[in-house]
Amino acid sequence: MQEDLIYDWNHEGGFTFRAKPGFHLNDETLRDGLQSPSVRDPSIEEKLEILHLMAELGLNAADLGLPGAGERAVSDITRLAREIAEQKLAIAPNVACRTVIQDLEPVADIAQAAGIPVEACTFLGSSAIRQYTEGWELDRLVRLTDEAVRFAVAHDIPVCYVTEDTTRAQPDTLERLYTTAIEAGAKRIVIADTVGHATPIGVRALLKHIMRVVKKSGADVKIDWHGHSDRGLALPNCMMALATGADRIHATALGVGERCGNAQMDLLLVNLRLEGLIDRDLSRLGDYVRKVSEATRVPIPFSYPVFGEDAFRTSTGVHAAAILKARRKGESDLADAVYSGVPAAMVGLGQKVEIGFMSGKSNVVFALEARGITPDDELVDRILAVAKRSETVLTESEIESIVQEHRRAHGQV
Repeated sequence: MQEDLIYDWNHEGGFTFRAKPGFHLNDETLRDGLQSPSVRDPSIEEKLEILHLMAELGLNAADLGLPGAGERAVSDITRLAREIAEQKLAIAPNVACRTVIQDLEPVADIAQAAGIPVEACTFLGSSAIRQYTEGWELDRLVRLTDEAVRFAVAHDIPVCYVTEDTTRAQPDTLERLYTTAIEAGAKRIVIADTVGHATPIGVRALLKHIMRVVKKSGADVKIDWHGHSDRGLALPNCMMALATGADRIHATALGVGERCGNAQMDLLLVNLRLEGLIDRDLSRLGDYVRKVSEATRVPIPFSYPVFGEDAFRTSTGVHAAAILKARRKGESDLADAVYSGVPAAMVGLGQKVEIGFMSGKSNVVFALEARGITPDDELVDRILAVAKRSETVLTESEIESIVQEHRRAHGQV
């Protein structure tokens, strides 16, 4: 398709979306995703399948769970870590822990059982509202941070230090906590938008502040972004974090997670591909989304971007006419772009035209041709007449019934 058919305001004035070279993606589906009270905890077999799909999609790391949740959690985490080691999956394991020594002790056992390092993402509330509610003093949080991180380092556990509710915390509090963690040996820190408070402008301001803290420390420390969707801004916040210089982004399949969920890993991958920040095969992305939906029993809304039932589906006459005309021009990608901001073929899907009460002849022609049926005028009129009286789009059986009736009337069966 000729590039000059679409004027891209996203790149007006020569703007190009930039991110730090070699940024990573961390999948939180099997930990933060499962903290939603509405999900089902998948079986270990399902978790293993999801883990393999993550690796196939080129995701760099995966949070395997919360060891403090109990024996089943520890068992599943250990099995998943062993799978990574035995199958030589190119995905690094991590787990979530409170920033206390007792939560870190099982991580050493898991790593030893699996035979590979397991990163500990140690989290600690940082905002004034959390401190006031919990009755915490900042000095106590600093002490816990120092003790836990030093314990982990002494036991060869890589530490990713997380300040919960970072996006509502005081700048000096964050500097003190992060500096303590870095001096104790943390090699990665996480900015967590725990309650989905941040806007893209806030993300940029906060991330720049934390980057100054890291620079001031003089240490080689990576910075992660972890965001939630309470204001519906998780995905644009991830993009802003990348544009500002974050080293790793956290997200979950379908955005599953507590309350309104997390940033959607599947949609993040789609947008990174569209912006030219990654160039990888996304044909199995739909398998990943559907498997997580099935395993967690989280339904995919029909209007969900890219993978919802209606994402590449229309029953409107003018839309169908444009898609049909695009196909007639013989350019395969034209029909995929004329009424779609995301190429369906990029994720192994295709445009689908239905026949309903808002349809025109083009819908019927498209649908019949897709079924290998010659769309003669009389048949087209018959189907359209039924569709106009219907309250919904016609089902496969309804269309087939009209086609068979038409064939009988003309002695074709």
